[in-house]
Amino acid sequence: MQLSDVFLALGQDSFARLIGSISIGKLKTYQVYERFKTRCHLAKLNTETLQKAVPRLWARIGERDDEFATDLAQAVLISRMDMIVAVLDFLGVPHQNGFFDKDMDAKQHFTEGWERRCVEKFRGEFPEAALVFYLNHLGWELGVTAEAFVPATA
Repeated sequence: MQLSDVFLALGQDSFARLIGSISIGKLKTYQVYERFKTRCHLAKLNTETLQKAVPRLWARIGERDDEFATDLAQAVLISRMDMIVAVLDFLGVPHQNGFFDKDMDAKQHFTEGWERRCVEKFRGEFPEAALVFYLNHLGWELGVTAEAFVPATA
């Protein structure tokens, strides 16, 4: 599974909600604003230009542009660090403010049904599109899932 597959599995409506959840302030805080603006091919980056760009961004994901998918995932995820910390804490994954050692063997924390349990636990607390995207990204990043997880209500 490629990262673009994670976006595609969620569908265009969820993708648009993810784009709408990107925090311009967080992009600046984490010093990825300029890189993200360039990767999106936008002269000006704000919530309005991002929403207008959704069809073009979706097309790039559809072309399996995984470098772009990686930058887009970073923008989505740094905008939801509170959710990341909550999910990692719930799963018992050791981390420092949402960041963990990429080489750790985390399989013990990802028992069968972990995605479903997380959705049940955090439904209503965090936007479902962002939550499901993060769960898929986490599974992809740690190599604990082979295909995208999409709950019936995503």
